[in-house]
Amino acid sequence: MEKAYKRSLKQVGLPPGSLVFTGERKAEKVRITLIRYDETHFEEKEVKKVEDCFPIKGRRGVTWVNVDGLHDVEVIGKIGTHLGIHPLVLEDVLNMNERPKIEDFDDYIFIISKMLYHGKTKNDLITEQVSLILGSNYVVTFQERIGDVFDNVRERLRTGKGRLRKNAADYLSFGLLDAIVDKYFVILESIGERIDYFEELVIEKPTTQILHEIHRLRRRLLSMSRVTWAVRDVIDCLQRGESDLIKEATKVFLRDVYDHTIQIIDNVETFRDMFSSMLDIYMTSISNRLNQIMKVLTIIATVFMPLSFIAGVYGMNFLFMPELSVSFAYPLVLLLMLVIALIMLMYFKKKKWF
Repeated sequence: MEKAYKRSLKQVGLPPGSLVFTGERKAEKVRITLIRYDETHFEEKEVKKVEDCFPIKGRRGVTWVNVDGLHDVEVIGKIGTHLGIHPLVLEDVLNMNERPKIEDFDDYIFIISKMLYHGKTKNDLITEQVSLILGSNYVVTFQERIGDVFDNVRERLRTGKGRLRKNAADYLSFGLLDAIVDKYFVILESIGERIDYFEELVIEKPTTQILHEIHRLRRRLLSMSRVTWAVRDVIDCLQRGESDLIKEATKVFLRDVYDHTIQIIDNVETFRDMFSSMLDIYMTSISNRLNQIMKVLTIIATVFMPLSFIAGVYGMNFLFMPELSVSFAYPLVLLLMLVIALIMLMYFKKKKWF
């Protein structure tokens, strides 16, 4: 929260529509990939200059321009100028603290979504903002870094499998959103595996480290819940909207993505309830362990109470104590103390106190 607050200060005092990148530089250089296709032709290449993508509007087939790395605001500005994108939209593209949303500008639709995927390990969850501009025959996507969840979409375009090459740009935008939402299921599956693992540990070996891990996963679920609810609203607006850019045939597929978001939300809420139950089990396990320790200490203290009394009586050093003059008094007292301790332990065991 503190970092997000500091980044937002970059835009304080600037006029609306000023192009200022508010995130962290996550790519060494801006990489622009261009894909043009129709039902019979396919072209994919990485361009050196943004001008090599132009013209985009009015071309045959569908054009998909993907920009990895947003620190070079000049590239974003050139794309916006060529496509006639509103400056406030470009400002949102460069603001990495935007929540998922959708805006309809008649001749294009602007969408912001959040992409979730694992980093080097399953414990590393990367959240990346993806901005998408949908036009009549083009889709432009903006990402913070190289690497995304769209590999399956690219592969289907290359091989011509499925419906992508046979449909317009709105179906491509559906495919990209569907890939983002499908990745949420992968994240949920990994969280579910961690839940199964911790459910056994909180009963058998509850530790502070496990408690920290549970809280970390709960925070992850909370962030995922906020993202999924917002993405659900975006999909809902797309399928219910009246824009000519979204065909009725595509809205059927968008409803399927909407159903997936509802399923993810239900699973997230279920997992959150399970985490709450795990915390209750953890506290109960800790309480039981403490009770066991206190029971052992209480038994030890109770056994030694009469022994301490006897030792205290014979430790008073009075001059006239007849037992002190008896030669076998010392071992007799020790034997008496041992018998008392054994009788008390047998009594405790009969009562099943240990």
